[in-house]
Amino acid sequence: MKFDPNCSRCQRLADFLSQVRTDYPDYHAAPVAPFGDTGARLLIVGLAPGMHGANATGRPFTGDHAGILLYQTLYDNGFSNQAEAWSADDGLVLNDCRITNAVKCLPPQNKPIGGEINACNDYLSRELAQMPEDSIVIALGSIAHQAVIKALGLKQKSFSFGHGVEHRLSEDLYLIDSYHCSRYNTQTRRLTPVMFDAIFKRAKNLLGFPARG
Repeated sequence: MKFDPNCSRCQRLADFLSQVRTDYPDYHAAPVAPFGDTGARLLIVGLAPGMHGANATGRPFTGDHAGILLYQTLYDNGFSNQAEAWSADDGLVLNDCRITNAVKCLPPQNKPIGGEINACNDYLSRELAQMPEDSIVIALGSIAHQAVIKALGLKQKSFSFGHGVEHRLSEDLYLIDSYHCSRYNTQTRRLTPVMFDAIFKRAKNLLGFPARG
């Protein structure tokens, strides 16, 4: 199913966003569309928009802590034209890369429930189906990983999540798992910049993507 900017199929999320719009009238506070190169061979799948990040700006990982490491790493590996993302009109352009979320709407406490993840899965399924041959998905966290497996109609038990673990999902699609670049993971050093960079260097090498400069 094509992304619907007015989707309200999850009542809990729709009600929550309605309250957020009241509390923060200048926020996007609506489903957040995927962002980047529509013909990209690299798709990054996150969990859901953050309250003061994508939910505020209307663009994935823009304006919040998780985006600091993500966009710096994308820039360092040639997938972005700039290292920082602060607003939807800041001029940032992705190269051969696209970013989406398993759940397109902000969930309370940043924790979507199973039914909401499932309800949004057909959007992800369509995104994956539109990717060109020999593409790569980077799943940020176990929920994103599970959403990708479900969207492709594969068996969860056949593909276990683990940071740096790689999976051949089909003849034309490869999956690399990473811990999410959340504030908690980066501040506790569960995920370091070096660890995260290695994920994207691996993706770049698999794609035959040229190094920056």
